[in-house]
Amino acid sequence: MTIFNRPNDRDVEFVQRKSVEHFRGLLIAAAAIFALVLLVVFLVRVTRIEAGHVGVEINLAGSQRGASEIPIRTGWVVYSPLRTQIIEFPTYVQTVKWTRDTAEGHPINEEMGFNSKEGMEILVDVSLSYAIDPSKVPDFYVKYRVSDLELFTHGILRDIVRNSLNEVASTFTVEDIYGERKADFLGKVQAMIEQKVAPVGVSVQQFGFIGAPRVPEVIATAITAKAQAIQQSERARNELATTQAEAAKKIAEAEGDAKSMVTRAQGEADANRIRQNSLTPQLLELRRIENSQMLIEKWNGQLPQVESGPGSGMMLQLPRPQ
Repeated sequence: MTIFNRPNDRDVEFVQRKSVEHFRGLLIAAAAIFALVLLVVFLVRVTRIEAGHVGVEINLAGSQRGASEIPIRTGWVVYSPLRTQIIEFPTYVQTVKWTRDTAEGHPINEEMGFNSKEGMEILVDVSLSYAIDPSKVPDFYVKYRVSDLELFTHGILRDIVRNSLNEVASTFTVEDIYGERKADFLGKVQAMIEQKVAPVGVSVQQFGFIGAPRVPEVIATAITAKAQAIQQSERARNELATTQAEAAKKIAEAEGDAKSMVTRAQGEADANRIRQNSLTPQLLELRRIENSQMLIEKWNGQLPQVESGPGSGMMLQLPRPQ
């Protein structure tokens, strides 16, 4: 390097200053991009509401804290996690079974018990299906404050079902619940459950027992024996009614035959009386003339071949067979 092309101190300082400024600009840009990323990550979220679900927006700040009145439908949703929260609820039919069988439902005994009108304890396995009206999801959340339907199903809803069973069972005997009025009992329990959950958009699709209610063995035996006795009595009553109907039919047939004979005899007597009343001399003469005319019409013109007289004897010559 010669003295003519060696940079002076000012040029070096200028280049260094430009390099620092460029590096500082890069740092500022990187910091801006990082801040923007943080802003997007912490201030903006995107979620997707799947088909068969409804999302409800919960306001976390401001004067309108709480559930939004308008539920979010399906699709992509952009929201700020610092101001709002999106809770997703399924709106398709949910089915739950509470049984003593640990292989069905939760691995614990979930059977339900209630008392009948006489105070008799009855144990049952229950099946229930329900769905939430999408338009009332905000009301549902405000009422129960649960974001997981499992908590609602096995907590609040189970208590509602158990209380409804006890309330309705207090007006039914154990024989009614175990026997022919079981359908009536279940219908009233379902109606009471619907009455308690319908205001928040929960509709009960199905409710019933899984299997037969369980009562003490002596009670079940007595109820079964009574049902069999009633069936036997009904069968005997039906057989008696059949026998009586057959006997009545035979009596009616005999009476009919007797009345028919009387009617025929009465008819013949009336005919004979009419004939006797109609026999006048003129009618008898007319009948004699008619009979004579009939004999004349049948005569073939041949005289009878009969010889008679003293010594001749009487000889009647019969016609030869043709």
